[in-house]
Amino acid sequence: MTDISFIVIPIFILFVVFYGYKKGLNVYESFLLGAKDGMKIVYGIFPAVLAMVFAVNLFLDSNVLNFILNPLSKAINMPAEILPLAVLRPISGTASMTIMTNIFELYGPDSFAGRLASVLQGCTDTTIYVIALYYSTIKVSKIRYTLVVGLLADLVGIIMAFILTNIFF
Repeated sequence: MTDISFIVIPIFILFVVFYGYKKGLNVYESFLLGAKDGMKIVYGIFPAVLAMVFAVNLFLDSNVLNFILNPLSKAINMPAEILPLAVLRPISGTASMTIMTNIFELYGPDSFAGRLASVLQGCTDTTIYVIALYYSTIKVSKIRYTLVVGLLADLVGIIMAFILTNIFF
């Protein structure tokens, strides 16, 4: 199986090149135009990505989240790291993945906290990041109901993660 994975991408690239040649296209020129358009997209989304990374790192380094959520996690008898994971998941996938890795190191992946963190990662999405990235790319300034519906879907995902993990684990 691993031998196949080494040849799939080169075969696909050769197929695309030969198909374009067969259709009479200038494959190299098309590639250059696509790369040029890709660089325009990168140039357009870079400020939004940089601002999001900066804001998330500043937020995490301030420890404000732990100060607010630690008393709440003790009140509902959950591991202290789960609630920051639930709050940060809609904002940053990398930050939530770091928190989940930390939970795995502290409690183990087969513990209740590890399983809850895994289910939580699967039940939610990086809503704010996706909205900021894609809407800034296409120059949409009014997000209307997208943020509300996205965060509501994340909230339902968080609640269902807690319920399902309690039922099955």
